[in-house]
Parts: sequence; structure tokens; C-alpha cells
Amino acid sequence: MAYVTFKDVKKIFPNGFQAVHQFDLEVTENEFIVLVGPSGCGKTTTLRMLAGLETLTSGEIYIKEKKVNDLEPKDRNIAMVFQNYALYPHMTIYDNLVYGLKVQKVPQKEIDIRVKEAIKILGFPQEYLKRKPVQLSGGQKQRVALGRTIVRRPAIFLMDEPLSNLDAKLRVQMRYEINRIHREVKATTIYVTHDQVEAMTMADRIVVMNEGVIQQIGTPDEVYRFPSNVFVATFIGAPTMNLIKAKYIKQAIVFSNGYQVALPKPLAFQKEDILVGIRPDDMDVKKVDTQHLLNLAVENTELLGHDSILYGDISKEEKLVVKLPTHQLKKLSLTKNKAVVSLEFQAENLHLFDPETQQRIR
Repeated sequence: MAYVTFKDVKKIFPNGFQAVHQFDLEVTENEFIVLVGPSGCGKTTTLRMLAGLETLTSGEIYIKEKKVNDLEPKDRNIAMVFQNYALYPHMTIYDNLVYGLKVQKVPQKEIDIRVKEAIKILGFPQEYLKRKPVQLSGGQKQRVALGRTIVRRPAIFLMDEPLSNLDAKLRVQMRYEINRIHREVKATTIYVTHDQVEAMTMADRIVVMNEGVIQQIGTPDEVYRFPSNVFVATFIGAPTMNLIKAKYIKQAIVFSNGYQVALPKPLAFQKEDILVGIRPDDMDVKKVDTQHLLNLAVENTELLGHDSILYGDISKEEKLVVKLPTHQLKKLSLTKNKAVVSLEFQAENLHLFDPETQQRIR
């Protein structure tokens, strides 16, 4: 049974801009859902409509089968974690944690129990409760913001890009912490981010959005392995998926230089022009030899420790990115005078799209 339901939700601002188009989603109890997409795709607006901070233009939102369109934010049993922490700078950490509870006139004994539970879950030292936000690091402030939601014991946690102000190392640590807290608290969580790495590592299911429209809903594995269209294919994955123009002829994909990859089964596709997607780490890279493969003229190489990335051209119009283990790169013995490698594709690694509709074929 759905715990949170969006039914044909739309949002049009007074200036006529439509931020969200026909948003339909069912979230189950205790699920961790991530809304991901580029800036301006409507994900934060959707979150704010659920929180009651934005009105709906049309559609319906339900929490536990109760329609909440007209409910005040305080009546929705929702807690929200913001990007900028939203802590009161003049208050101690303890007072920041309990402020909402005191407004609700929760008994002091109950407040103390909830604070004790929260700091245990957060791994927060007791002595930090006497400090003020200015005395804390970014990661510690974010823990306080999470703690403020935990003590409220809400039905739903909403998180709006909570890690975007942290440095790269701390983001990795806080991703783990948020997932751990979610497992312990077991609260339904809806999380907004533009970072596809956060989406892939944290979500039970991902909702990919673009220009106010849901592009795909699925598990991280489903979205990565079977992107529904070109936008999802190129948004999810780092480095991004390569797209190559090709022909579909006699059950084979034929590239511009004549290199062919036979498909195990014919496609239900009547056109000749086809768009081929392939992940940077899904290619076999070889030294240039007599085989009729796809040649990559390497322009730049990035060494990332265990892995390396090659950037180059396969034609005058098309560029390609290749990711491979660094030890394999060293075996290729690339030189500045002859930085060319051959690429071989396996049929099972090819993602095929209609170049006109941009939708997935296979």
C-alpha cells in the first residue's frame, strides 16, 4: 500500500512557467526515494508541494490515504532538512534540536528521551549540545539538522540537497550516515539531489526528472542498465554514456567506418538510422592492428589512480570517452606521435535508441 501518493500533480507559477507536469508517484512505507535531475527540473518544487510550502496548481497528494492538498505544513507530520542547515545561530545545539518540540508543548521528560535517542543515532557527543552552530563544522551542522528531524519522529523525512555545501570527502561520509540513520529510524524518506552519484548510492528507487517531467522510475540498477531514453542514459553514469550514430542493417549495427556488431536477435525497428549508446567502461581496448574495429585518436588521458580515462575522436564529428584500468592503459604503450587505439564492442553492452524520438529500442 502506498504511503505517499502523487496523482497528476502540476505546478504552474503566476508568470506562466510550468515547473511540474503530470507528476505521478507512489512511495511505500520506509522507502528511500531520490528525485534526481538537473537544476530547474522541478524536483525541489515537487518536494515543497508535498511539504505544503508550495500550493498545487492541480492534482492530489495523499499521505497514508489522507488527502493533504489543503493541510498546513505543521499538520502533515513531515520534517524537512534543507541545503543550508537552517539552524538558529544564537541558540545552543540542544535548543536547536528541541525548539520544535517546545513549540508543540511536548513534556520535558519526553524531550530528554528523544534528544538522548537522537544523539545516540547520530553519534553526536553529549558535550556538543552546549555549543552554538558557529562552533561546528559543516558535517556536524548537517547532523544537527538531521537530529532536529529525528526528535520530531515524523511520518516522512524530506531532504533538499542536504550535502551540496559539503566537501567531497565529507559528502561520501554523510551519504553513509544518512543511509545508516534511515535504516535505524525506518522513516519514509524523499531526497532531492542533482548529483547522480548520491542518487545511485542512496536510493531504493530513483525518479529521474527533466523539465518538470518524470523520465524514468526504477531501482539504481534498472536506471543504469536500462535507461528509458537518451536523457536518462547520458545523465546517469560518470563519465557519461557515449552516443554514436550508426546504421541498423541485416540484424547488425554498422558504424561509419564499416565496423559491424551483430545482434543476437532482430530488432522491432523499421528504420535504418539508429543511435548507439555505450558506457565508457564497456569497451574492449586494443592496440591498433589489422582487425576492422573502431579506431580512437586519443587527445587526452586522465590518470585517476586505479582507473584512467581516454578522450578522443572516432571521426571528425564524433568524440568518445573510454574508461579502463590504469594497468591496461600502461600495456597499450601510447605515445604522443601515435596515440591511437582500437575499440571493440560486445552486442550485450550496446544501448540502442531511436534518433528521432530519443526513446530506448533495446
